[in-house]
Amino acid sequence: MTRNQSPSGPDASARVGFGMARPTTGSGGGAGMGTPNPPDEVPEAELLAPDARVDLAKERAATGIDEVFTSLDADLVGLSPVKTRIREIAALLLVDRARSRFGLSTSRPNLHMCFTGSPGTGKTTVALRMADLLHRLNYLRRGHLVSVTRDDLVGQYVGHTAPKTKEVLKRAMGGVLFIDEAYYLYRAENERDYGQESIEILLQTMENHREDLVVILAGYKDRMDSFFQSNPGMGSRIAHHVDFPDYTQEELEAIGDLMVGHEGYEFTPEARDTFKSYLERRRTQPRFANARSVRNAIERARLRHASRLMETTDAVSKDELITLTPEDFSTSRVFTEDANSKTAEPAFD
Repeated sequence: MTRNQSPSGPDASARVGFGMARPTTGSGGGAGMGTPNPPDEVPEAELLAPDARVDLAKERAATGIDEVFTSLDADLVGLSPVKTRIREIAALLLVDRARSRFGLSTSRPNLHMCFTGSPGTGKTTVALRMADLLHRLNYLRRGHLVSVTRDDLVGQYVGHTAPKTKEVLKRAMGGVLFIDEAYYLYRAENERDYGQESIEILLQTMENHREDLVVILAGYKDRMDSFFQSNPGMGSRIAHHVDFPDYTQEELEAIGDLMVGHEGYEFTPEARDTFKSYLERRRTQPRFANARSVRNAIERARLRHASRLMETTDAVSKDELITLTPEDFSTSRVFTEDANSKTAEPAFD
């Protein structure tokens, strides 16, 4: 199902990051696909004199983009190269704004992007913050995020794909269209697949409406590379390729600490050691999804914690209500199955 997300919506203040943006659903009613808004131009009468100076720090503060950077740092552990790239893009756009005040001609930069990396590394969270950032810099008029997959764009019979794709694009106008696992749009092995029709519509819109829409493609790096090789037109329209590395053991532990604290719980020292062992094992098992797996592990631990408390006949204290113990993690299938077994594919963490 298509998801509309907005940094200014009711969930904007909820701390749900750590690589796991919590989507919010909306009506999806957006602006039409009319003539795109031209880049902001400073009227000639308001242009600065050639010897004037622009205070970039003041300009930066006026946009409020530091709030976006603060949110990124609070919501996402690590990912230093990703955060650096986001700051570089913001710096370019700020400098372009300053140049325009002197009447210096600057073409609008191509802002279409590709985010590559494993599941749970923060791609959706960064896309949401990027939409907010571009809106604050006046490069997007709405700054919302529409997150979709192949099923939202590609139809199952003749004449079905074009309306689906155009409807999604209509709702995304003025913001960011985030296409997760974008390589599934192209299925070369199936001549009757309608994904190519969706790709052609996307290509046209990305070129003709790039002043009113930013498209972010996401997925595994090797599969995205193959997708671009098969669809060079799409690859040529992507200006920014951002790779999201897997989290280290230490970063996963830090994410766990933040999530546990956010939910109002605490580890005992022994539980923290057990959680560390859990992560060491879980990383070697199939379907590991970085921060997503950390969140799943904590949710399962909370279930075990609640079940354990319900079995006691004694009254419970506040400390007992907020404290996770080793047994809340040690009974996980991660500890009971052989990590090297080919059949070790835990359905739950």
